[in-house]
Formats: sequence, structure tokens, C-alpha cells
Amino acid sequence: MLQAFGDGTIFGETYGTGPIAVVWLHGWGRTHQDFSAAAHALAGDGIASVTLDLPGFGASPLPNVRGGAQLYADLVTTVLEGLGVDRVTLVGHSFGGRIATVLAATSPDLVHSLVLTGAPLLRRAATARPARRYQVVRWLHAQGLLRDATMETYRQRYGSADYRAASGLLRDILVTTVNESYEQELPLVQVPTALVWGRDDHDVPLAVMEQALTLLRVPSTVTVLEDCGHLVPSQRPAELAAVVRDMVRAS
Repeated sequence: MLQAFGDGTIFGETYGTGPIAVVWLHGWGRTHQDFSAAAHALAGDGIASVTLDLPGFGASPLPNVRGGAQLYADLVTTVLEGLGVDRVTLVGHSFGGRIATVLAATSPDLVHSLVLTGAPLLRRAATARPARRYQVVRWLHAQGLLRDATMETYRQRYGSADYRAASGLLRDILVTTVNESYEQELPLVQVPTALVWGRDDHDVPLAVMEQALTLLRVPSTVTVLEDCGHLVPSQRPAELAAVVRDMVRAS
């Protein structure tokens, strides 16, 4: 059953009983339900957790302002502070991994350990420039020579699936976030960190994880899952839960 957390605008579901030890943060366009199977597995081991709908997804309304991972980290911080526990293990998938990394770097007193999976922690160099036609249309729109409706038609044609699906403030947040990179935050992480990646993750390839690993200055473990893509939480919940369980129980 969904319940409100933080200031009452972030919704999620609690699994298990007793003090909350784990908070799960989902990817862009996803919901708390991605972690249902993994959270159930931990509850069976006596580990209670909360799966959140990040603002703008599922039952949680959009934030009031535009921002990136730091904005969301601040919002999740209100949830952690309201749980009544000292520190939690943060699990972040994809977009949620961005948030978890920033939160661990800026509020280490709230975090016991960190588990990241499929998280785009470092911005990759663009493999191709936008189509010439789109560049021209974008320039014309910027000069006030093209209607917003026409510009949106081209955005729908040339934008990513996430970009096309978003609009208004949510699209602004997406644009802000995908242009972020966390070279400064990664070395500031002070808690044990586990990286869990699908071998066949084409959205955030292993090379991104390997580069991020070189920037971490804390004890870190790496688990690479064979025959698995980007959606580790739903594709391999048992393996993810096993890593999280180990992080929770580590001293």
C-alpha cells in the first residue's frame, strides 16, 4: 500500500517490518514497482525497506522547480530524515543512481552504503551530431522565426524516447539531468559502494561503470550479470537483492 513520505508529496511502499534499512530509487520513467521483487526478498530476510516513486513519476507529483540530481537528492533527503533511522543503504537504478550518488556525496551522515546499477554517472561523448535539418530548425526557432508547434514536431521526430515522452517541467528536468556528469561527486562518496551492471546494458555500458570506479575512493565491489541488460531491478531482482543484503549486513 502506498504511503506518503518526506513532506507528504513523495509516495512509496514499505516492505517488511522494523527499522527501515534500505531505500530504493528507480530509473527515469519507471516507478517504485521495479523493486518489488527485490524488496520482498529482503523482507523475507528480516530487512525492511522503502521503494519510492520519485517526484514526477508514479504517484509522486512533479517538483515545483527545474533541477537535476541535486534537486532530487534534496527531496529524497527529506524522506531519509523522516524515517527515524540513523543511516540507510541507498539503491539507485539509472536516474536513481545519479540521485543516490549525489546524496551520498553531500549527506554522508544519512547513508550507510550505496548500491548503483545502470547509473549514467559520467557523461559520454556524443557519437553523432544532431541532424543538419534539426540544427537549422532549432536555430530558426531560437530566432523567433518558427512557431513552437513546429519546433515540437521536430523535437518529437529527432528527440530520444524519454525526451518525446516528457513535456513541460519534466522535460526541462530531463534535459538538465542528462547533461550532468559526476566527476566531482564520485570522489566525495565516503561509504562502501557496490556496482551491479548487466553485461548487455547498451543504455549505460560497462565502460561507464569502469570509469566511474576509478573515481571512487572507497571500498567498492563490482557484480556483472550475464545475459542481462539495463533493467537489472526487474530482470535480475534476486541477484540485486543479494548484493543489497550483503551491503546492509556489512559493518
